[in-house]
Amino acid sequence: MILLISSVQTSSAQLSRGFYNNTCPNVEQLVRAAVTQKLQQTFVTAPSTLRLFFHDCFVRGCDASVLLVSPTNQAEKNHPDDVSLAGDGFDTVVKAKVAVDSDPQCRNKVSCADILALATRDVVNLAGEPFYEVELGRRDGRISTMQVFNTIFLALISIWISSILCLALMASPRQI
Repeated sequence: MILLISSVQTSSAQLSRGFYNNTCPNVEQLVRAAVTQKLQQTFVTAPSTLRLFFHDCFVRGCDASVLLVSPTNQAEKNHPDDVSLAGDGFDTVVKAKVAVDSDPQCRNKVSCADILALATRDVVNLAGEPFYEVELGRRDGRISTMQVFNTIFLALISIWISSILCLALMASPRQI
């Protein structure tokens, strides 16, 4: 699970451990406190936040574009494959963002993409998995469309089918 999270593509930004040292030095503590409180409210916080992060990173890189709302319901989150994303994942990020922005030093300085990455790390750790460091500095995406999801998803299906066919062709008759 940690390998998956640490290997996902991020939006084009130079990530670093001390990205918010001068602008919001306590961002990790603020996010963790909000996540801990949300996790105490419902057990689905951990899986829903982890799944939200996966869906976000899968489409356009880890840019929080999955959080964007469209007045015409044409955003990533409105795609039929994303409609089942649990509201608790979104709520975890919203509560963490509110906690971060409640600190005057941090207000409007921490990207939602970084908050989602930190919240995911924290739910994974609070669920009993090892703690891992998260490099910060992601930029929030400003584009979120169902069409992008469709394009990427169809390309991946094509790759998966090709891979399966290659494996089937390489297998001996007894293995099929």
